[in-house]
Amino acid sequence: MKDKIILKSVDLFLSYGFKSVTMDDIANALGMSKKTIYQHFSNKTMLVECTTLFMHKIISEGINKICSLNKNPIEEIYDIKHFVADHLKNEKSSPQFQLKKYYPTIYKSIKIDQFDLIYQCIKTNIGRGVELGIYRQKMNIDFITRLYFSCVMAIKDDDIFPLQTFSKTMLMENYLEYHLRGICTNKGIQMFNVISEKHNS
Repeated sequence: MKDKIILKSVDLFLSYGFKSVTMDDIANALGMSKKTIYQHFSNKTMLVECTTLFMHKIISEGINKICSLNKNPIEEIYDIKHFVADHLKNEKSSPQFQLKKYYPTIYKSIKIDQFDLIYQCIKTNIGRGVELGIYRQKMNIDFITRLYFSCVMAIKDDDIFPLQTFSKTMLMENYLEYHLRGICTNKGIQMFNVISEKHNS
């Protein structure tokens, strides 16, 4: 029952935001009483924390699995993008910023975990790309990795990129191209053109 509540909560939170969704909404969507939910979660804050940890665990396991395959680094980063997009496909609002505003302690904790995950993933990806000659030599990998994480977080800001104008998919696709074209060698650009065409067809 607890897992069922978490799964439905994830769906609702991604669709409407952490603040907007009430315990009544979750209970109604599940066809149960709030009392049943409170038997597993003492308050909404606890439920929000459990759902964010659950989503982070799913995303982390998926990204780590993709990275373990040691694919071409450009192919790998596209696979990660598609995996994350698929699991956040119901993200019709920007729950991240509701989380930041109304549940700052949970937001700070999950942001640290997200950074650690993305930092290791992108740092390794860039290092392998440099070794293979598809990413440029003499780059500050630490700086680029931190910049990548900062930009991925920034494009989720509805104040800067309103949903009415910029879809989440379009933003990530455009940023990924921006990132890769900035670090690829001529060999990497040729490879990027082939891979991006395949993924966008």
